[in-house]
Amino acid sequence: IGKHLETVLKDVPGTRSVYAERVSGGYFLDFDIKREEIARYGLNVTDVGRIIESAIGGENIDTTIEGRERYPINVRYLRELRDTPEKLRRVLVETPTKAQVPLAQLATLRFVSGPPMIRDEDGMLAGYVYVDMTGRDVGSYVEDLKQVVDTKIDLPQGYRLAWSGQYEFMERVRERLVIFVPLTISIIFILFYFAFQSVAKTLMVMLGVPLSLVGAVWYMVWLDYNMSIAVWVGVIALAGVAAETSAVMVTYLDEALKRRRKANRLQSLEDLIEAVQQGAVGRIRPMAMAGLANILGLIPVMWATGTGADVMKRLAAPMVGGVASAMLLTLFVIPAIYTIWFWHTDLKKAPHKTAIEPGRDPATE
Repeated sequence: IGKHLETVLKDVPGTRSVYAERVSGGYFLDFDIKREEIARYGLNVTDVGRIIESAIGGENIDTTIEGRERYPINVRYLRELRDTPEKLRRVLVETPTKAQVPLAQLATLRFVSGPPMIRDEDGMLAGYVYVDMTGRDVGSYVEDLKQVVDTKIDLPQGYRLAWSGQYEFMERVRERLVIFVPLTISIIFILFYFAFQSVAKTLMVMLGVPLSLVGAVWYMVWLDYNMSIAVWVGVIALAGVAAETSAVMVTYLDEALKRRRKANRLQSLEDLIEAVQQGAVGRIRPMAMAGLANILGLIPVMWATGTGADVMKRLAAPMVGGVASAMLLTLFVIPAIYTIWFWHTDLKKAPHKTAIEPGRDPATE
């Protein structure tokens, strides 16, 4: 089955190499103990097995101390007494009556071929097929492998295939992410709602997440990176940074409108646009400082070449591209959405008013 898989999987796009583990490849000397013969001499299997194990294979009887080093003391027959099957057959076994019987009378010696190592998993014998891929992500690649196996491999009864390695680890992480990512986003949404007391503003803040993903995805495409666990970790970290950036932008816009309202200068759409522009412009410098600090801090990681650099690059890449797009898109998209929302929820509904009533904030309505 392993050799058949090796032949079939080589044709899957993205496969670099396939090697099926061979389960045979060695010769071993077996001692088949004659139970009737050993019973005739008053021996049992343990007695004969002890001679085979200790005299031929060797037995550690003590440990010698050489300064700070420890070495086992192993006792067994000299090599010239055990280097051929004929000499092993002449090994003497002592009986309870102090008689000595050659091992050839108590056991049959024969050479057999067998596997150099017996692998098992979940109490079943296992054989491994090692697959190395290139230029593809693990998830889609394994899905293609499964389709090929389903169509071209007919497993006998009692056999099963299990996909392990990076794919197994990715599936475990994916199961956790399915639970914790929505839970985390929900918690962030609730916290921002408590801060702004407005569903609309909270949605504006959360809009920063997909805006940041635009740059992250394009940067990943430009670097020719595939989706992996490290990339998902970077995306999760990016979501927090993008939401924070959007929250600060909305806060600046709120402050700009409050100043206009106190000065009784929020009477028309032009006044609203001017106030939003002032708030957005005031956010440019702190946004640029924070974004550049994040990007410049991650640039050395993108240039790294040491051990673990591949994983760290894929973790940092979404942050670099996402923060850049979050700075630009948040600066233009969120103020525009904020202007439209404020105009339709307050100013447009009260065109006859000369100003917004003091102390009134449509965000809380």
